Amino acid sequence: MQFYFFHLMSWPYLPPNFEAEHDSAWVWLPNTLYDPDKGHTLYQDYLDTLAYAEELGFDGICVNEHHQNAYGLMPSPNLIAAALTQRTRRAKLVVIGNALPMYNPPLRVAEEFAMLDVMSGGRLVAGMVIGGGPEYFSYQINPTFARERFREALDLILKAWTEPGPFLWNSKHYFYRYVNPWPRPLQQPHPPIWIPGAGSLETIDFVAQRRFAYMGIPYFHIDVFRRVFSLFREACARAGYTAAPEQMGWGVPIYVAETDAQARREFEPHFWYFIRKLLKGISLAPPGYTSAKSAAAIIKNRPSFLAYQETWDAIENGVFAIVGSPETVRQKLEHYQKELGAGVVLTGCQSGTLPHELARKSMELLAREVLPRVRSAGSGVRSEASIPSAS
Repeated sequence: MQFYFFHLMSWPYLPPNFEAEHDSAWVWLPNTLYDPDKGHTLYQDYLDTLAYAEELGFDGICVNEHHQNAYGLMPSPNLIAAALTQRTRRAKLVVIGNALPMYNPPLRVAEEFAMLDVMSGGRLVAGMVIGGGPEYFSYQINPTFARERFREALDLILKAWTEPGPFLWNSKHYFYRYVNPWPRPLQQPHPPIWIPGAGSLETIDFVAQRRFAYMGIPYFHIDVFRRVFSLFREACARAGYTAAPEQMGWGVPIYVAETDAQARREFEPHFWYFIRKLLKGISLAPPGYTSAKSAAAIIKNRPSFLAYQETWDAIENGVFAIVGSPETVRQKLEHYQKELGAGVVLTGCQSGTLPHELARKSMELLAREVLPRVRSAGSGVRSEASIPSAS
């Protein structure tokens, strides 16, 4: 079992009247609400927290890309990953991911990811994403071509990494007379590929066929993860192989304190800030962003999304977060990990307005009192080398 520490770098200083005065934390939220002086301190503290995850023994550190919002202050996760190459020595550095349709040229992703892989000594995990619906408003990208551009860009990046250059590339959306990136990745044939998803059938089939790893994003009811991983295993079987545990990642926030009551008391108010303020507007999606089938599934799954939860009982019953004492968290992690069959857990302790000192205390308790026992219980999970290779 592998545990990766995830961080959004959210903005914790939205005003108390935010919900009454603003209908979204995305796209059109006035950037006058951002204070660069506070932002400077935040980046320092957030980087310290991410680097601390390696010291505590997490297998990897995850960063991601979002634009023009208070939800996540990493419009360029590659910059944060580059800083972490100098702050860490062992942990995998996971960029989940670069939104390929937003990059013109996408060769920039091939170059920057190769740089990160070389700079880190071969520790990069390359996440490739289509990008969330709000991003298409922010960058004025035609969403009807999102999946086409994503697949073409991914094929281009993989070929740039694995075939000698220079060579010609000519597809529907991209033309390059010379594809010849310097540097090339240290990991051969290329860094591991992770594709996050929210249950889209197209994404599940695509990831299974390519034999990449599917990372289920947080914020969904545990029943959604049960269904999605079952569909993924079926898709892998149709592709002619058995899904390895390391191909499935479960995203879930975790907070640990000395007792169950203390954990809830410390974590709950900061989590509601995240739910009620930072998730507001995250489901913005322009016409054409998803297929009719996927759009219908999204509407059907809305009650299973974190933003629609109104009580702490709903949070706990849906396993939208695991919060409690070390023993409570251990029991829940073991139970649900075994039930889901996922070999990777993506978790973050810091949500919303949670102070840095509480986040690090939770990380310490999780790393020292929970993960060793959970890893021991899950030692039968196959190693990374058992992931079926692409033919």
